[in-house]
Amino acid sequence: MPSGQVRRPTGRSTTVHNLAAGGGGAGGLTPILMIALLFGVMYFMMIRPQQKRRREAEQMQSTLSPGDEVVTIGGLYGTVTGVDDDTVLLEVAPGVQTRYARPAIARVVNQAERPESTEPVTEDAEVVKD
Repeated sequence: MPSGQVRRPTGRSTTVHNLAAGGGGAGGLTPILMIALLFGVMYFMMIRPQQKRRREAEQMQSTLSPGDEVVTIGGLYGTVTGVDDDTVLLEVAPGVQTRYARPAIARVVNQAERPESTEPVTEDAEVVKD
């Protein structure tokens, strides 16, 4: 080939080059799908279990009653002696009572005995004696 001339690509190589460069119509969609998949995995692996644990903790804290033995988030063991709307009164030693916020109760160690009958007693109910 004489100097100064530029070799032009043949028709075949131009077609292959065009397919490689512009043939990725779905290429713009792939990153979006990967991000959506990542958020889906994060939701099911991290967010949902945390919400479930939070609901269980709130339910446990709302059902506290006197006589329950509990552990606070600080690791202090005590027995519930009184319950208010936002606070719980714990007896941590004989004669020593402390007041804690309800969310400070981490778990219930032993629940107090509760009556088994959940039906309200009406005045019309008959009392049967043996």
